[in-house]
Amino acid sequence: VQLQASGGGLVQAGGSLRLSCAASGRAFNTYAMAWFRQAPGKQREFVAGISWSGDSTVYADSVKGRFTISRDNAKMTVYLQMNSLKPEDTADYYCAADLSVDVYLEWWEYDSWGQGTEVTVSS
Repeated sequence: VQLQASGGGLVQAGGSLRLSCAASGRAFNTYAMAWFRQAPGKQREFVAGISWSGDSTVYADSVKGRFTISRDNAKMTVYLQMNSLKPEDTADYYCAADLSVDVYLEWWEYDSWGQGTEVTVSS
């Protein structure tokens, strides 16, 4: 599956952004999907993940209660709604797909990656 992320931008602290990740290829609804982020000089970290059916979601502690991951299998798209953004959320955000039932937290478990979309949160 090929992935195309979009929706990043510059926002003030406390603001919101919605990232989208459009997939192409077959069998999107058999992939668990996730968002990762990487800030300059830091390792790539898990942000949120969603099972193939959308019934199960997982969040990093740092974003719980502020970010929401969702998917529309008919549109072959996964979303990340980000509210109450903080300067520490500044990073390049990547969507990833894994042909599995479970949502994994480790980036090396994912088979396909979109290009990053940059999110900058000003204080």
